[in-house]
Amino acid sequence: MKLFASESSLLMSSASSFHFLLKPMFLHGLSASLHLLLLLFLLVLWFVDRVKEAGREGSKERIRQRKVLWYKQTLACCFIVSAFNTVLCLLSYFYWYRNGWSEDKLVTLSDYVVKTLAWGATCVYLHYQFSHSGEQKKFPFLLRIWWGFYFSISCYCLVIDVVRYKEHVSFPSQYLVSDVFSVITGLFLCIVGFFGGTEGEDTLLEEPLLNGDSSVGNGVELSKKKRGDTVTPYSNAGIFSILTFSWMGPLIAAGSKKPLDLEDVPQLDSSDSVVGAFPNFRNRLESADSEGSGVTAFKLVKALFFSAWKDILWTALLAFMYTVASYVGPYLIDTFVQYLNGQREFKNEGYLLVMAFFVAKLVECLSQRRWYFKLQQVGIRLRAVLVAMIYNKGLTLSCQSKQSHTSGEIINFMTVDAERVGEFIWYMHDPWKVVLQVALALLILYKNLGLAFIATFVATVLVMLANIPLGKMLEKFQDKLMEAKDKRMKATSENLRNMRILKLQGWEMKFLSKIIGLRNVEEEWLKRFVYTSGITGFVFYVAPTFVSVATFGACILLGVPLESGKILSALATFRILQEPIYSLPDTISMIAQTKVSLDRIASFLRLDDLQPDVIWRLPKGSSDTAIEIVDANFSWDFSSATGTLKDINLKVFHGMRVAVCGTVGSGKSSLLSCILGELPKISGTLKLCGTKAYVAQSPWIQSGKIEENILFGKEMDRERYDRVLEACSLNKDLEILSFGDQTIIGERGINLSGGQKQRVQIARALYQDADIYLFDDPFSAVDAHTGSHLFKEVLLGILSSKTVIYVTHQVEFLPAADLILVMKDGRITQAGKYNDIFNSGTDFMELVGAHKKALSALDTVDAGSVSEKKISEGDGTTGCANRKVQKEEKQGNGSGKVDDVGPKGQLVQEEEREKGKVGFSVYWKYITTAYGGALVPLILLAQIVFQIFQIGSNYWMAWASSVSADVKPPVGSFTLIIVYLALAIASAFSVLARAMLLRTAGYKTATLLFKKMHFCIFRAPMSFFDSTPSGRILNRIKVQWI
Repeated sequence: MKLFASESSLLMSSASSFHFLLKPMFLHGLSASLHLLLLLFLLVLWFVDRVKEAGREGSKERIRQRKVLWYKQTLACCFIVSAFNTVLCLLSYFYWYRNGWSEDKLVTLSDYVVKTLAWGATCVYLHYQFSHSGEQKKFPFLLRIWWGFYFSISCYCLVIDVVRYKEHVSFPSQYLVSDVFSVITGLFLCIVGFFGGTEGEDTLLEEPLLNGDSSVGNGVELSKKKRGDTVTPYSNAGIFSILTFSWMGPLIAAGSKKPLDLEDVPQLDSSDSVVGAFPNFRNRLESADSEGSGVTAFKLVKALFFSAWKDILWTALLAFMYTVASYVGPYLIDTFVQYLNGQREFKNEGYLLVMAFFVAKLVECLSQRRWYFKLQQVGIRLRAVLVAMIYNKGLTLSCQSKQSHTSGEIINFMTVDAERVGEFIWYMHDPWKVVLQVALALLILYKNLGLAFIATFVATVLVMLANIPLGKMLEKFQDKLMEAKDKRMKATSENLRNMRILKLQGWEMKFLSKIIGLRNVEEEWLKRFVYTSGITGFVFYVAPTFVSVATFGACILLGVPLESGKILSALATFRILQEPIYSLPDTISMIAQTKVSLDRIASFLRLDDLQPDVIWRLPKGSSDTAIEIVDANFSWDFSSATGTLKDINLKVFHGMRVAVCGTVGSGKSSLLSCILGELPKISGTLKLCGTKAYVAQSPWIQSGKIEENILFGKEMDRERYDRVLEACSLNKDLEILSFGDQTIIGERGINLSGGQKQRVQIARALYQDADIYLFDDPFSAVDAHTGSHLFKEVLLGILSSKTVIYVTHQVEFLPAADLILVMKDGRITQAGKYNDIFNSGTDFMELVGAHKKALSALDTVDAGSVSEKKISEGDGTTGCANRKVQKEEKQGNGSGKVDDVGPKGQLVQEEEREKGKVGFSVYWKYITTAYGGALVPLILLAQIVFQIFQIGSNYWMAWASSVSADVKPPVGSFTLIIVYLALAIASAFSVLARAMLLRTAGYKTATLLFKKMHFCIFRAPMSFFDSTPSGRILNRIKVQWI
């Protein structure tokens, strides 16, 4: 009996000793410990992966990768678990904060916090693992083991909760909900982790094996290695490197030793480059405009959003984290003040508060930096795709559309409007972030001040409603300002292009006065815009003060005690609330400006393009006919009763030489334009087989090296290149030039003669090796000897097997043609070989007779004039140095000044830049430009006075309020609010004075600098315009220095 009693007591004691296994504190403590162990595992796994990745850094040839089956669903599940625990943590904290704390509740709250961090780290690790690592057949082993433990513990906790529920033991309901949720998610993760397979496309390493071509894989591998050496480290940076920006270390180290050059900056990742981002944006814009109704601002915004929606959502999450973390401090200030006054609710409360402050500030800092960086990255990318879209649109505009928009306006679209859309990305989260910040502020104020938060809400709404008329005014002024700026930029661009004529005629000051007049109109709208924005800034800058006065006044009326902790918490909340309210005018202004810019870009993208169905393109080699036009009518103007080209019938076989002749205005150039597809078609058919190259009557030369103008993006084929130079008689000219074909051509070919530019243009067309060549009177800009050489070596030599259509007024080049077309009034009046049409038609005989009459008139010129003409002729190929100098003097290009332009002797030099930091003299010159700097001390004084009153008002509220409800305040409530109101009003007027003075100084400085810069530009010698591209000048002129 005694033995039985002893065994029973032993069993009861052992059962009581294991009773702790059923307690919630043990369950949540075990869960928190295991999740901490998970964090350690993830850290170890990440470190091991980084070491492995560093070891295989040279073999990153993978482009596409296999991913584990249900990878995205697993990532979403982990994120949902983290978000679920975050919600439970916040709800439990707010509930227990009101109803008191205990050790059990602290352990449970710690469990929720650790779960949030652990599952969030799991999401980040999984994303990094499958974005930067190689092929993954299954999830990491340690992670799958952890999911098994997680599922087992969740089932155990659920069983305990069910037992306690049946025994009618009271416990928080969120325990049961949490355990059910954990069991479901744990089961899913176990199934995926232990039974999941792989999905995805074959890697490029496998494709050569599957296709039986290993050379493809090797080529891709080598090219990837070559490009990977210079790609930005950001594309392969780890989590720690991304958060701390340590991937920028090598570049910063290089910049600290010497000024950075373009070669020091690594290449962009393909996703951030225009090559990678633009096709995605273009496809989305085309799909949005599938109906063909034209691009609108809404469709443009939709395409921009969906081309970067992942980054936008990621930055939205970071903005949310930053906003929530920034309000942790104001929320806990009252508790911290009570703790300092001896009111402690549980043990080690102070350590927990300090840790909360530290973690909140750490999260706030990291999320804000990452958020800003990502937004800037997205903004630059979207601006780049818009510039590319506008540029491509400019290349395909129809003739009528080109007449409605000048090059200056198109430059404005790319430099101003696209830039503004890119800058708006910084503000895109502000509208919803303001709502969240106001909601959190009202929640904190309700906790501290009770129903007085209603006054805060009303005051905030009133402040925000005040932006409606101000926003409309800013939008109106911005629209007018951009219209005035477009007119000024158009006039400036035209003046820069024709500066030589202005200087030769002495018209610089006259045309400068016209630009100044356009600038005066622009300045009127600029003045209204900047002062309106100043008033808007003033209204919203003093809004937090107005809100605080309204809130504290409501507290006094409602009898809410103003304790120091609650006041400090409220003031901190107002200070944080000041950020969205202060940035709200900028956001409203940016929204208005961006809307105007988007409307302008959309209207430009809606312009008519060249008709895509003008030409019926046949596959190369599918027909022996190169060009066929049947019963076609073309017209530059659809509203015109008579077309430009009428009843055109033409059939040209491959290898034929077709000459086009006729009087001035007969339609010769229009015939070439219709073959190019630039002349709108009214009726008929136009078939084309093969590629084409075009040589215009007026030479088109890019600013760059002569070699670059000839190659025009093609790879160098030295044998073909030399043959083209010889055929175009360029070898002698290159021998004269100091740098040969490496000579940099000035803007619009300013340091080449007319004949040289024409021959460079012909060489560019020859090097393209097209099937069909179109020449629009190419020999009119060269002398007779050079023209004959070009005709023999080019048309009869290199292009002997090509299809050539050439327009000419020189009769001696007609007999070599297989077909001659005589044009008159837009019609082909005669067609045939030289002898056939010479004997049968009157139009062709008139042309030949007029040409012979002109030649006989030239024969009467005296020999002296002839010899002088020969000396000064611009296309001689003898290579004489004296002839070259005289020729350049006649052309007005001043080649004798080339060696004086720069140390390297090139006419166009790279843009100079200062090295080191900006000197104090630059800042001093800027601040003293307006009124001799007299407003600067007043601005500083207004800022100092504002800060004094701002700090004084906060100090007054903290000093004049009671420490707790049991302590009598130093002053009465009426005195407290009156003094605070007076300090607030003084602070508001200081802000108003600072805003008006700052904008006055900025506006005056911008006006003076603009006039001074334009006066210097128009008074500069012609050599400055020869050596400085107009784009550099326009980039300086378009900026508003405010």
